Amino acid sequence: MRIDAHHHLWNFSEAEYGWISEDSAILRRDFGLPELKAALKSAGMDACLAVQARQTVEETRWLLSLAAEAGSPIAGVTGWLPLASSDLDELLEDLAEERLLKGVRHVVQDEPDPEFILGEAFNRGVDKLAGAGLIYEILIFERQLPGTLEFVRRHREQPLVLDHIAKPRIADGELQPWAEHIRALGSFDNLSCKLSGMITEADPENWSVEELRPYADTVLEAFGPERVMFGSDWPVSLLGAEYREWCAAAETLIAELSPNEQKLIMGENARRIYHLEPR
Repeated sequence: MRIDAHHHLWNFSEAEYGWISEDSAILRRDFGLPELKAALKSAGMDACLAVQARQTVEETRWLLSLAAEAGSPIAGVTGWLPLASSDLDELLEDLAEERLLKGVRHVVQDEPDPEFILGEAFNRGVDKLAGAGLIYEILIFERQLPGTLEFVRRHREQPLVLDHIAKPRIADGELQPWAEHIRALGSFDNLSCKLSGMITEADPENWSVEELRPYADTVLEAFGPERVMFGSDWPVSLLGAEYREWCAAAETLIAELSPNEQKLIMGENARRIYHLEPR
C-alpha cells in the first residue's frame, strides 16, 4: 500500500484557524474528502492518516467521522486530546472503541513556554497513551530539540513519531545543530520520523530537491528506512507544490534506496507503525 502518513482537513474559518494568515490565501478555503481523494489519486496513493489541525476534541471526533464514512481513504486519525487535563482518563475511556484513532498530537511548537514538553502534567498524560494503544506525535521547531531529546528519554516505552523532521532551518541552509540532535533521536527505537513538511521550511516559492537532500539523507541515516514515513502535509504543502509534485520529490529523495526500502517509506512503515487496516 502507498500511504500518506500526514495530511489535514478543515472547514475554514478565521476564528478556528487563526494560524492560516492572509498571506496563505490558497489555504483559506474548505478541504474535505472530495479534495483529499483527488489529491491522493493524482499521486497514486491508496490511503492516508488524517492529523489534527485544531486543538479541540470536537475536531478529533469530526476527523473520526470522516474516516468512518463509506469509501473514505482515511485509514487512521491522529487527533488532539487535553493531555494535561484531569478529564483525560474519561476521554480515553470514551474513545476506547474508536479503532480508527491511532495517535494524539499537541502543537508544542506554538507553546510560549520553552519547557512545555517537559511539563509534569503533560508528561503524565503522555504516559497514559501507550496503555490506550495510541502513538504520540511530536510537533516542534528545531529550537525545541534539546527538550524533546529529554522528553523522548522519559518515554522509552511509548510509541513516538516526529513530525516534519523537526522543522530544520532549510531556508537558511543550516544543518547544525539540527543534524546532531536528529542523530541522537534516531538512537531511540521507539521513535519514528515523518519525511514531511520540508517545502515550507525551505522557501516555498523557490525550493529544489537538491536543497532538501542533505536533510532527507540525515533523517535516513539516523532512523533507517524502517522508521521513516512519507507524509504530504497537504494542504499546507500547497504553499509550495501540488500534491503530486511533493510526492515525486520525496520519491526522488529516496530513489537510491532499494525497491523494498522505498516501499517501506512510501506506505508500509505507516501501515505497520499505526496499525492501519486496508480501506
